Amino acid sequence: MAGDLLDFRGVEGALLRYRILAFIVGISIVILVFVALPLKLWAHSDALAAGLGFPHGAILYPIYIVLTLDLARRVRLHPLWAVAAVAAGTIPVVSFYSERRITEYVRARATASAVSREAVAEASG
Repeated sequence: MAGDLLDFRGVEGALLRYRILAFIVGISIVILVFVALPLKLWAHSDALAAGLGFPHGAILYPIYIVLTLDLARRVRLHPLWAVAAVAAGTIPVVSFYSERRITEYVRARATASAVSREAVAEASG
């Protein structure tokens, strides 16, 4: 039974990295969709879209994908949840909801694992 328990020592760091990037990616896509895109279409100004679009798509989002998959691997997240979390980074505002849900899930899982460890320790000792 002890082999089934997850080791959550590295999860808090992975969760923090994921949360920070989810917030940054969420803010950048909200700015792109709700500010830069209207400016580009109606005011014919590409400056914000060009300035934020490339860093968002070529730097921030790929890092977000890697950090999401790293967290999913560490907590043995179901692959569909991991894909949904990655996809949520492409939809404005949904990334904030996804980040909150993933954080709650990981923390609940860590708490359950700690309780299980205590039960195993009491049973064996």
